Amino acid sequence: MSDHEYDLIVVGAGPAGSSAAYAAAKNGIKVALLEKEENVAQTVRTSGVTWIDYAKEFGIPEDCYNPIRTYNFCSPNNIASISDDKPKAAVLDVRKTFRFLADQAKKNGAEIFVNTNVTEVITENGKIVGVKASSSNNEMVFRAKMVIDASGFQSVVSKSLGLVKQWKRFGVGAEYEAEVENVNADTWWLMVGQMYSPAGYAWIFPLGKNLVRIGVGIGKPESEVDPTERLDELIEKGVGPIKDLGKITKKEFHYGLIPNEGLSRKTVYDNLILVGDTAGMANPLVLEGIRYAIKYGRVAGDTASKAIKSGDTSEKALRHYEETWKKEIGPKIKSAHKVQAKWLKLSDDDWDKEIGIISNLTADEFLDFIRADFTVSKMVKLATHHPMLAVRQFFNIVKGA
Repeated sequence: MSDHEYDLIVVGAGPAGSSAAYAAAKNGIKVALLEKEENVAQTVRTSGVTWIDYAKEFGIPEDCYNPIRTYNFCSPNNIASISDDKPKAAVLDVRKTFRFLADQAKKNGAEIFVNTNVTEVITENGKIVGVKASSSNNEMVFRAKMVIDASGFQSVVSKSLGLVKQWKRFGVGAEYEAEVENVNADTWWLMVGQMYSPAGYAWIFPLGKNLVRIGVGIGKPESEVDPTERLDELIEKGVGPIKDLGKITKKEFHYGLIPNEGLSRKTVYDNLILVGDTAGMANPLVLEGIRYAIKYGRVAGDTASKAIKSGDTSEKALRHYEETWKKEIGPKIKSAHKVQAKWLKLSDDDWDKEIGIISNLTADEFLDFIRADFTVSKMVKLATHHPMLAVRQFFNIVKGA
């Protein structure tokens, strides 16, 4: 058994963990970043949708993503197509992006331990002071002044400490990365209605050239449908816009879980911070959270490093982190949950009508909606431009949150 001493241990080298390790190491503290897989992003669990303004803010290179400027949204009997002059959404090369973020951490001094699986937490006087891990049949002990739990949906550290329970509401996504005959590289498809997903949506996200990601997301516990079975069925039958792709050659299968319980978790304790999926940072409308993971991963790393330097890693000293992220995105996530609750009740006929309303939105209005960027000023503007009953109802839902 080998012993290691660090200022900070970050568990999980996804976008949240790598971003936390980067920010903390940049501030000059000794950081260990632990990843259970043999390589960072060895397994892809996300479709990788994000937004170009965030990608630029985070310094993600342009060759890490495919830009999108046309947004097609379809129900069983209706289609809305909204185009922009310039691309504002993006589909990430997930491996390339996550490895870029981990490399950023490494270049700033963080030490990355791959194939290192946390098996146990170490506590003293009720506070976490480290973790035990296994790596290639070797047992390792990592001790530190603080730990950041960025282990994702499974919340390995927090759960081991008895601080959280498994998520009860979550999204399950299954997708194929595939080569296809026909695709517009700057156009995505979101597909809604019972035939696509009884509690969620299906998608076609282009990666550039003739590569796409075709997937299905299902909300749990709202539906018992298996997303992999539904995805195979949609591809086999060539349902909706999938038929226009022509021959589909599957290259890789992706499967992932994402929490959908909003701000239900406390995210700071003595010597411990939760971030990313572990903290429940996800936009409920399309269940994406990479931008939140990177942004607040950096806030977590910065907060932890300053606390360590000050010699005070108490919950009180770390509270600024939780106050920051919940203040900035909390109201938006709450509003999005209200909209999602409305969506889950829609029949196919309702969706056909909803798509008709969406087709009247500008690209910016549509993206603000999908991104869950709900501010009162934007909603007032939306309701003024589109004084239809459903939009007014939508505005009232958001305002009420």
